[in-house]
Amino acid sequence: MDADEAVETIQREMTAFARRARASAGRMHPELSLVSYTLLGHLEERDGCRATDLAAHYALDKSTVSRQVAALERARLVERRVDPDDHRVQVLHLTEAGRRILAQVTDSRRAAFRERLADWPEEDLRRFAGYLARYNAWATPGEEG
Repeated sequence: MDADEAVETIQREMTAFARRARASAGRMHPELSLVSYTLLGHLEERDGCRATDLAAHYALDKSTVSRQVAALERARLVERRVDPDDHRVQVLHLTEAGRRILAQVTDSRRAAFRERLADWPEEDLRRFAGYLARYNAWATPGEEG
């Protein structure tokens, strides 16, 4: 396989991976789309942030984030709190229910990955993890590939 064929294979397989990830998100938790799961994960990692920060980080339109956040608020997975350093700013935080659901979905996703990769030798897993980390470190938020 030459470099052009390898790039075509990578593109095709990454697309298939993204489709599977979107499809499996609904099976993990019916109220949690892949985008919602990603936003909740980011809020947990950062211990809260503004909606505009979410939009900037994921290169999403503010209205898209606003709709997602509104749905998460209606589901009582996210709440707004006044920023103690700047009372004009509202910061999004996970609620206890949001933390619980995020943990459940994360555990389910990890179990699915472990099952799918159970037969892989440890060295292949390390190499694959390294390649993914390297690829994602280069990729900019919101880009297709």
